[in-house]
Amino acid sequence: MKKLETSEIQRVSYEQFQILPKNPWVLVLDNIRSLHNVGSFFRTADAFAVEKIYLCGITGTPPNREIQKTALGATETVAWEYYEQIRELLLNLKSQNYVIISVEQTDQSISLEKFSVEPQKKYALIFGNEVLGVSPEAIALTDLALEIPQFGTKHSLNVAVSAGIVIWHFLQHKLRT
Repeated sequence: MKKLETSEIQRVSYEQFQILPKNPWVLVLDNIRSLHNVGSFFRTADAFAVEKIYLCGITGTPPNREIQKTALGATETVAWEYYEQIRELLLNLKSQNYVIISVEQTDQSISLEKFSVEPQKKYALIFGNEVLGVSPEAIALTDLALEIPQFGTKHSLNVAVSAGIVIWHFLQHKLRT
């Protein structure tokens, strides 16, 4: 076994990425306070060819040096848009037939491993504030909530880590079809 050099990995170019078919999933960042987390979302969205990121409320926007530290250029490849009010965005996404999913612990959450992604559907995945979680305003417009099973003493994961886990779950379903 030999570790691959960067030149051997054969990543697509910026131009190729722009025309590459994207997965029909959008990420909605609901008042994410850490710019490093925002950058991580961009990097993960690039890695898994996510359609778009929506930045809402207090969530920082590019260009920003702190976002760039973790995004490593993904703010240039991943489509994004800012909405001050998440309600306006979610109503817009609903009108475009997105299934609105909050990644949150609720009294009606579905455990992630029990959720089957339907390939013909479009999904909007909401990730909430690092302390407060998904806002009540967003929960009110949510079609369903997904919860990542956890077995330790903590009740949550880092929000950007959660995004990677959920997107990987979605990708696994896509690859099986």
